[in-house]
Amino acid sequence: MQSHQEDVELHSRSDSQEQALQEDEVLQLQSDLRDLRDTLPVVYGLIDLAEWRNHEQCVAKLLEKLKDAVYEAEDLIDEFAWYELKVSAEGNATSVQPYIDFFRSVTRGRFNKVTDIHKRLTNRSSDLKDMGLLRQVSPRFDKAVRPETSSFPTETKIFGREEEVKQVIKCLGVPAKCGRTNSKRKRRSAIVESASNQVNNIHGNNETIITNFSVLPIVGLGGVGKTTLAQNICNHPQVKSHFDLIIWICVSDDFDVKRLTKEAIQSYSKRDAVKDNLNSLQNSLAIKLKTKRLLLVLDDMWDDALKKNGQCWERFCVPLKNVLHGSMIMVTTRSQNVADRVHTMDPIKLEGLKDDVFWDFFKHSVFGLNSSQIEPELERIGRNILPKLMGSPLAAKTVGRLLQISIDTTHWENILNSELWDLEQEETDILPALRLSYIYLPLHLKRCFSFCAVYPKDYKFQKRSLAEIWIAEGFVEPRGDIPIENIDHRYFYDLVNRSFFEKHRGTYVIHDLIHDMAQLVSKDECFTIKFRVIFRKSPQAFVIYQYSLARRLTGTTC
Repeated sequence: MQSHQEDVELHSRSDSQEQALQEDEVLQLQSDLRDLRDTLPVVYGLIDLAEWRNHEQCVAKLLEKLKDAVYEAEDLIDEFAWYELKVSAEGNATSVQPYIDFFRSVTRGRFNKVTDIHKRLTNRSSDLKDMGLLRQVSPRFDKAVRPETSSFPTETKIFGREEEVKQVIKCLGVPAKCGRTNSKRKRRSAIVESASNQVNNIHGNNETIITNFSVLPIVGLGGVGKTTLAQNICNHPQVKSHFDLIIWICVSDDFDVKRLTKEAIQSYSKRDAVKDNLNSLQNSLAIKLKTKRLLLVLDDMWDDALKKNGQCWERFCVPLKNVLHGSMIMVTTRSQNVADRVHTMDPIKLEGLKDDVFWDFFKHSVFGLNSSQIEPELERIGRNILPKLMGSPLAAKTVGRLLQISIDTTHWENILNSELWDLEQEETDILPALRLSYIYLPLHLKRCFSFCAVYPKDYKFQKRSLAEIWIAEGFVEPRGDIPIENIDHRYFYDLVNRSFFEKHRGTYVIHDLIHDMAQLVSKDECFTIKFRVIFRKSPQAFVIYQYSLARRLTGTTC
């Protein structure tokens, strides 16, 4: 009897010690998870920096591994949060058993999943830091990826933009026949009129408008031909005759007021600006432009121009207040947001080339001057490729270069049956060019957009349902007392304003080329399964079903 009682006491003491040991391990696990959660914001920042150099193969491989570790960390933190909710819902605030269950699920002997993920995050982050990523205080596009532009045409022949050229010339105020006979008399009266003009900044509906000269934005997707159109305008005889001075500045993603002012001075003086004080630079520019009818082209403007609530844009425009009446600023941009903020005239939306013209351009991209004769079978394949390119000149040149490798039907069929995003491309081809728009997004919008790759092409998005999925996936960052739905809707409209979504009959769609780019940037995070269902009555007819599965989704298919 006594022996039995001793066994019971010994067993009870053993259970108590095991319970205490498990409680200590759970506490340590909670501490490790907090440490893991605190590490993630730093890693997010490093991922954002690494995206700017993702065209480098060594960075791309490390970035893929780092993202993989981040996803596992987030899943682990979410799983632990579920256990916490379970304890709260069951009213067992004092019970540690659910946490012990979680502990057992992440440990196998000496292996601890939490510490393993933390180690991987630390090691991959260190590898990326060793490559100098943290020295990129203000990351910029690599010149190899986004070459600098000039006013000299890069295309020997422009296809199918006759109407757009006429529209832009009309908006610039260029007369149909522009002579110089009465230009001095006109200029004198215009100087008097210009002297009375003042820079008038109007702030309303979050817009910035400079009223004493006109700003004409040309907005469209990357690769659609905005720069080519602007170059054609600058070299048009009527335009060159109408304006006293044409200045071309390639803005890109660095809207630095001092740099842009220096480049404007260098453009007319043909030598570098010797002054470095912004006031002196702007004074020199204002004096020079005082009696000039100016056409200033700001090529490739990004949202960086709107930083500091538009003050940078306003500061750049200040010395232009004394230009001659009729002076114009022409802006090319991918961002509808930029166009809406700087315009004084309705922006011109540049679309893809129309079918017949696009076919001529496509043949020219493949065969050059020998495009008049093409084999019927190659023409059939080429015309089937064309819809994938959505009228984009850069897409046509990209695929044209790939087709040039072999003028053979087998090779062309392989291109036809391949996904555009899966084809090998040079750094200045269509998808790398479009990818710049993705790189320029803040990290939270990158995650929201890349997630859309799991949807098929031509999918009709409803703002509310997509917003709810983004919230469920944890892509939306809470901000104080602001309802999370409001934040999520802001995310959506930010992507719309950056041309990632297009409004279509009450819903929203993603342009096919943008969808290809989404698949490109998310290729290591999701995959697409396609299969065909053949109807018995008509073997030639079939329906393609597409399922896209994301690594981080839980049983969701689209």
